[in-house]
Amino acid sequence: MAHAIPPLQPGHRVQLLEGSRELFPAMVGAIDEARSEVRLETYIFDFTGTGADIAHALERAAQRGVVVLIVVDGVGCPALPASWQHRFDRAGVQWRVYSPPGRFGLLWPGQWRRLHRKLCLVDGRTAFCGGINILDDFHDPLQGPLEAPRFDFAVQVNGPLVADVLDTMGRLWLRMQAARSLKDARLSSAFESLLAAGVEGEDEPSPPLHDAASQSSATLVLRDNVGNRGRIERAYRRAVWDARTEIIIANAYFVPGHRMRAALLGAARRGVRVRLLVQSRYENFMQYYASRPIYGAMLHAGVEIHEYAPSFLHAKVAVIDGLWATVGSSNLDPLSLLLAREANVLVEDPVFAGDLRARLVRAIAAGRQMERAEFERRPKLQRVLEWVALIAMRLALAFQGKKYL
Repeated sequence: MAHAIPPLQPGHRVQLLEGSRELFPAMVGAIDEARSEVRLETYIFDFTGTGADIAHALERAAQRGVVVLIVVDGVGCPALPASWQHRFDRAGVQWRVYSPPGRFGLLWPGQWRRLHRKLCLVDGRTAFCGGINILDDFHDPLQGPLEAPRFDFAVQVNGPLVADVLDTMGRLWLRMQAARSLKDARLSSAFESLLAAGVEGEDEPSPPLHDAASQSSATLVLRDNVGNRGRIERAYRRAVWDARTEIIIANAYFVPGHRMRAALLGAARRGVRVRLLVQSRYENFMQYYASRPIYGAMLHAGVEIHEYAPSFLHAKVAVIDGLWATVGSSNLDPLSLLLAREANVLVEDPVFAGDLRARLVRAIAAGRQMERAEFERRPKLQRVLEWVALIAMRLALAFQGKKYL
């Protein structure tokens, strides 16, 4: 079935990583131990601050003969800095740009179908997945230095789903190689062999993780425009409908469709405590205003809405009933759920879920709860801007051949 959610499998070691300050050292450590291959996909690759630590690790790996394959999005990372282009070329790092925008940019139909997932795979044994770009926690490409770190998560995984990460990343790379007329047929053939047989040394034990890692059931859930069009949203909805006591969702761009809204409202009305952690800072017009029109019904049903205050919220995570959790790249908005390539990891494990829940509760406490009465008194100008943003989003999606909300 095209939209069936992959079943969770036991036998995983899943480590929660908060921000680049936890993710990047783990990635650098894994890359520095790589013997065969490192694959990386990201929306943004920024070389400022600790982002350069990842670049240096990839360069070192390639210099010692490890195959290093990087794919970045053509909008999120349109150009590789000239100095790093030279260094990567000299080391043998292979850099590809997914769907570079043409002369009409994002105005051309199909150009909103971006590579938004963040995946890294080392030697076919250790995978990283989440919402964190290769971007320093304290740096914003548009606004410069940040006073407080960006709030986001990723996971480090060993176990059965790593084979799905290899298959996913390998297929995209081969597709992009084909688009380049298979200029390096020998390398493409090698990758096909990897997909069929796995990398050398696969039977060796996985590298140890921190003591906090636990045995978890987990699965990789994708969203693309071929066979995985609705899987991430369906996974969310199923978990929300099954919730009995508590739902906590942290989402940077929260504009859910009517079915997801119905699931959340239904949960709140049957007594489930539903808490949403959303963005409070202005990033762009549609992101900031388009989500507001749906808040009224949520607040009326008893959903708690908390705005993250310390810095930018970039997380795309959820915890339900202290057992089910998801960490990934997919927002609950039309760009993620209808257009972009996304990847989330689903986890069932009380230890992992408890760790994520505790971090989200602390973030909620550091924010500001939206009050229903105050929301209903918001100025008329703000209401107008909200509906303008929502209509603009619908029109933009219609131009891309999609209908939402």
